[in-house]
Amino acid sequence: MHRRTALFAAFCLVASAAGAAESTPVPPPALDLPKGAGSLQTAVLAGGCFWGMQGVFEHVKGVRQVLAGYAGGDASTALYPTVSSGTTGHAESVQITFDPQIVSFGELLRVYFSAAHDPTQRDRQGNDEGTQYRSEIFTVDESQTKIAESYIAQLTGAHVFARPIETRVEPLRGFYPAESYHQDYLIHHPDSSYIMYVDMPKIANFKRLFPDIYVDPPVMVSGR
Repeated sequence: MHRRTALFAAFCLVASAAGAAESTPVPPPALDLPKGAGSLQTAVLAGGCFWGMQGVFEHVKGVRQVLAGYAGGDASTALYPTVSSGTTGHAESVQITFDPQIVSFGELLRVYFSAAHDPTQRDRQGNDEGTQYRSEIFTVDESQTKIAESYIAQLTGAHVFARPIETRVEPLRGFYPAESYHQDYLIHHPDSSYIMYVDMPKIANFKRLFPDIYVDPPVMVSGR
């Protein structure tokens, strides 16, 4: 049985619904790259269970693919049972391939901080606890690092959140796709209690907060 239990899902039902009802989008980043011509780019983000993170970003306009995987550790330990021990340095992450002519890196971060997870929790999201569930932005170049660090400073200075932001920013060492059964897990298992009560409210919240960039159906790893 998977570690994410129905009991936890039921416990989160009220909290997830309340959070979705009360949350508002954070301000857009003051520092961002302008949209314009260019090849596809990637962003790697961690924020708790990668099922929900993948589910949210697969609905973002301009996103071409979202892979669930692992970042922060070595290739030799990028396996689900090992990562789940919390001792590998890896975080459950998503690699987002996006079209910079349609959506910017800063806009992805705005969704990340507004709807995809709670950036004020350290080494956990809800009852998912451990360093593998930390909030972290793995940057692929210096421009992403500057945008991410500037945005965190901006949100901190504006006191957007009641608690300190715990999101780390670190250069990407490598991204390792997760096992095939994790890809599009949310879409393939809509009746899972965890998906229904923990992850689907995130997608509903994203749609409510950002209707202009929400698209349906989602882009899937295996194709539509």
